Order: sequence, then structure tokens, then C-alpha cells
Amino acid sequence: MAERITLDQLKSYLWNSAVLLRTNIDAGAYKQYIFPLMFFKRICDVYDEETEKAKEKYGEDIVLYPEDELHRFIIPKGHHWRDVRQVTEDVGTAIVRAFREIEKANGEKMTGIFGDGAWTNKNRLPDRLLRDLLEHFSSLNLSLENCPEDELGQGYEYLIKQFADDSGHTAQEFYTNRTVVHLMTELLEPQSGESVYDPTCGSAGMLISCIAHLKEQGKEWRNLQVYGQEINQLTSAIGRMNLFLHGIQEFEIVNDDTLKKPAFIENGQLKKFDIVLANPPYSISQWDRGAFENDKYGRNFLGTPPQGRADYAFFQHILKSMKPVTGRCAILFPHGVLFRKEEAEMRKRLVESDLIDCVIGLGPNLFFNAPMEACIVICRMQKRPERKHKVLFINAVHEVTRKNAQSWLEDKHIEHIASVYHSNVDEEDYARLVGIEEIASNQYNLNIPLYVGMKTIESVSLDFQESLNDWMERSVQLHEINAVLLDMLDIDLG
Repeated sequence: MAERITLDQLKSYLWNSAVLLRTNIDAGAYKQYIFPLMFFKRICDVYDEETEKAKEKYGEDIVLYPEDELHRFIIPKGHHWRDVRQVTEDVGTAIVRAFREIEKANGEKMTGIFGDGAWTNKNRLPDRLLRDLLEHFSSLNLSLENCPEDELGQGYEYLIKQFADDSGHTAQEFYTNRTVVHLMTELLEPQSGESVYDPTCGSAGMLISCIAHLKEQGKEWRNLQVYGQEINQLTSAIGRMNLFLHGIQEFEIVNDDTLKKPAFIENGQLKKFDIVLANPPYSISQWDRGAFENDKYGRNFLGTPPQGRADYAFFQHILKSMKPVTGRCAILFPHGVLFRKEEAEMRKRLVESDLIDCVIGLGPNLFFNAPMEACIVICRMQKRPERKHKVLFINAVHEVTRKNAQSWLEDKHIEHIASVYHSNVDEEDYARLVGIEEIASNQYNLNIPLYVGMKTIESVSLDFQESLNDWMERSVQLHEINAVLLDMLDIDLG
């Protein structure tokens, strides 16, 4: 038996696989090749481990048992990792053939999971490089005994973050700051047996966070019903691999456009979920506004968002996807959704519907490669009696730690925000429960500083580019806030 792999060894092993690609592949494309190879190696090592255990248990009678009773994944004969490893020419072709045969042998749950990387392009991936990659991955045995699911899942998450750091502006499409995800999960408190849904699920981090929450609480997690939709095919595949590698077998992730073609429909209506967690793409302008204006699922019940900003389209989709009693959501948004003029009428209807439970302002730089400050909007179909016709505002802008150009929430920040949210006690300059009448007097503007004061943020060290980005983003935010204030005062600047 091989020695159990430490988390540090695993991280080094995974990252060094990407280092091999550096001279041939752009950083933004690492994930297209490393994740499928890692997953291929894992399922083959687990297959071998399961085979040995079955031999010990059944002996010669093993031939009497069908493959799907002995293995969680089927590896067709001739397409195992060791078979591909022996190939010396046209290695990319052998890899693709193995991927497709494994997908075919395992049915719908594995369809398209290996993506469509350009494995046969020898200019990008010559045989020598692919053999080096195969040999590198062969240096460790990724069986369950050597590398349990929780540890491999942590290694996978580490690699996702590293690729997000390395890939620049594309990171947001598949990675959300995991400390923010942890906070969102703590606020919604998932329970065993509930359904959880992410309509823009990326690499499935929010779904996995709900399962991790139940594990930490010592509660049954295998009966959590997991659903997600993701428009990007590669990112969708990464999310499915992520769930499998965390030991989650039962889930449904669909690769399609949530606004144009929602995947989960029951009796002609959107399927309803207990929990919805989401970090929708910000203010996208390339979407079918005309179709949404006449949406057959009634997702425009607050109104039709402007073409240049689809935020409230995702918002309404999420609200329509919540169960009528237990339904609750936490959505990560840029602050503009709280006060932009072009969405004022929709925001008015939203506030009057009494679905908003809490608005939380977060500190700067918690989005990847963007200095903007984010907010979390929590909605509940059935609010607690003491929260009815009220909204809790939490100004947590100072709850952030920054070091080496990275920002995150520490456990103490998460605990403080969550404890305030779950209580009903105002905290000076931090949290305040505000009646809808007061919000109406501010023309339904939800901008947090209107309701709760701001503490001074401790100074942080920024390099020139970060400072410039921060200034530009804050200038845009200030312009939007001023426009709202001038509109409230009915001032026309001509």
C-alpha cells in the first residue's frame, strides 16, 4: 500500500502538473487540460482499488458480478490510465479515445465531463509533453485510501483558486471567493434532505459548501438534493468533476443558458428549491431581453431589466425558483443593484413584496481581479414575524483581511456577520433593522449608507495598478450614487 498523501504533497503535485504546461499553453487554458487528466487518474486508481477489494471479498466468484455493482465508475478495457500511459505516439488521440469511451460506458452522468480540449493539436501538446504529464500524474496513487475524498476535494479547490489567480479576468466565471461562499452558506443554514440550487454554478463551489456545512454540523449530507446550471461547457464539466471528487454521487448539473433555457422544469413551471445560492455574471448586456419580456415562466413579475444590465433578470429567476414556505436565497451582487435609477421601479416592487430579508455590504477586493465592493442580498419567502415589513442592513465593509494582493473573510468576520444576521439587535454603525416605510421615503433606494453608518476602514497597502483600479471603480460607483441622489432631489443638470 502506498503511503497516504498529505495535503501539502497533493497541492505541490497538482500545481507542478500545470507548471509543465507553461511554455506551451496560456495560463487561462490550464484548467482545460489539468482537470480532466486529474479526474482520469483518480477514477482509474479508484477502479483498481475497488477491483482489489472485490477480489479479496469474492475471490474467483468476482466474474459473477456485473461491473456496475463493483465499481462507481466503469473503465472500459483498453482505456485505463495504464493503457494510455504506454502509448508513445499520437498520445493525444489515445487520451481523447479513452475519455470518450469512459463517458460512453458510464451513461448520462459522465456525458461530456472531460470537456473538448485540443488534445490532438501537436503544436500545442506534442507527444513529449503529454508523456511528461502522464508520467507526472503517475507518480502518486490517487486511490481513496491514499487520498480520501475530502482531501482530494481540498486539493481540487486549491487548484481552481490557483488557476483563477493565474488566468486574470476570466476567473470570475468559474470561481467565487470561498470565504464569501462560506458566509453565504452560514447565513442560509442548509438542512438535511433539503434541495439546493445554483443557477450560475461555475465550478460548483456554492453547492459543495452546503454539503461541507452539513458535514461540519455532523448532520446527514448524502440526502441533500443538489442542482446547478452553467452556461460555459468547460466550467460546467469542472463543476461536475468537483462534485465527484468531493464524493458526491447524486447531483444534476446542466450545461445551458439559465435565462434563455432554464433546465429544471416541473409541470410547465420552474422547479422550486429550498435554497438558492448564486453569484450571477455582472451586468451582462448580451442576453435575450425580448424573450424575457414575454417569459413563459413569469420571471418578469417585477419588470423587464434594461438590455445593458441583466442583474434583475437573474434576480427574478432566483425568486421564482424558491419554494413558497422554506425558500430562501443568498445572492452576491455588485452594489449597483441597490440604487441604480434604471432598475428603480423593479426595486420598488421588490421591496413592497417583502421578500428582502437582509442586505449586507462587504469589503473591497473580494471579487477576483476587481476592486469593487460586493453586497449579499438575502431573500426569504416566509420571513420571521419580527422581520416582516422590515429589512436588516449590515455594513460589514471593514470585515476583510488583505495580504499579498489577496482579500478574504476570516472566521471571526464570518461569525460576527452571521451572529448579527441571526439576531434582531441593532449594532451601532454596523447593523440596523429598517421598516419598509423608511425605505419608501428614500424612493426605495437600498444603498446601505442611507440606513447604517460607516466605520473607518483600516488602511491597506495597494500597488499602483490596484490603486488605479480601485479609484476607477469607486468613481463609477460615486457617479451612480450621485445620479440617484440628484434624481431624488429632482435636480436637472442639463
